[in-house]
Amino acid sequence: MRFVVVTGMSGGGKSTALKMLEDTGFYCVDNLPVSLVEKFVELVSMPGSEVSKVALGLDVRSDQFFEDTTRILEQLKQKGCKLEILFMEADENVLIKRYKESRRIHPLAMDGRVEDGVRRERDVLGTVRRNADYVIDTTNLLTRELKEELHRIFVGNEEYNSLMVTVMSFGFKHGIPADADLVFDVRFLPNPFYIDELKPKTGNDKEVQDYVMSFREAEVFMEKLTDMIQFLIPNYVKEGKYRLVAAIGCTGGKHRSVTLANELYRRMKDQGTYGIKLYHRDVAGTGS
Repeated sequence: MRFVVVTGMSGGGKSTALKMLEDTGFYCVDNLPVSLVEKFVELVSMPGSEVSKVALGLDVRSDQFFEDTTRILEQLKQKGCKLEILFMEADENVLIKRYKESRRIHPLAMDGRVEDGVRRERDVLGTVRRNADYVIDTTNLLTRELKEELHRIFVGNEEYNSLMVTVMSFGFKHGIPADADLVFDVRFLPNPFYIDELKPKTGNDKEVQDYVMSFREAEVFMEKLTDMIQFLIPNYVKEGKYRLVAAIGCTGGKHRSVTLANELYRRMKDQGTYGIKLYHRDVAGTGS
C-alpha cells in the first residue's frame, strides 16, 4: 500500500493537493484526529483491504498536536509502514495574502494577526519539513502546474528532488524581481525594439527569437548560462534548497529577456529530475 501524509503550511495548497490525489485514485482523508492515525493505518492495511493508495491530510492546530503527530509517524515507520510525507510550502507574503483574501482565521494566530500565525506555524513544522520526502512550493505555481508535479511524483513515479526551478524574464525598468536568486542582464545584446517590424512583437514570436539568437554573443551566453545553472542545481539540492528563481532581464522585459528565458527553459526542461517552470513577468508591457 502506498501511504502519503499531506501536510505543510496553512494556505500552502494541502486541500488542493488532496483533491488532485483523489482524482488519481488515492483514498483521501483530511483532518483525521491524531489519536486515530495509528488505528486508521491499521484498518486500511488489513489483509483483504481494497485500498491500495491512501493520502492523509494533517493540519497543525497547536504545538503539542504536531509534536504528537511527528512522534506517531516515526512510530509507524519503525513498525514498517512505508509512509511518504508531502509538504506544501509557500512564501510568507503569499500565505498572508491568501489568508486575507479568504478571510479565514489562521489556526495559530492567537492574537488574530495572520503574520504571527504563519511564523509560529513555520517554527512548529520545522522538523516535519526537514524530514519530508517531497516539498512543493506553490508560491508561483499555477493549478495546472501543481497537478503536473503531483502526477509526475505519484502517478509517473519519477525520481524526485525537492528543487523547483523558475526561469523568469523581466524588464529592469519595472524593477528586479524580489524573489530572484540569480539575476542576469542581457541588455548587452542588440535591441529588437528599434526595428520597426519587430517592435510590436515579443520574444515569444519566432521573428524576434531568430533575430536575438542570430548574434554569436547570445549563443555563447546561453551555453555558459546553461552550464553554470546545471552545475549549481545539484549543489543547491545538496544544501536543501527547494526553490531557485533564475531571472533574465532586459530593458522592458519584452524581447531579449523573453527570447533567452524561452531558450534556457528549452535547454533545461528535459535535463534533470528537478521541477522547472517558465514565467514572463513583463511580456505584456512595452519596451524590450
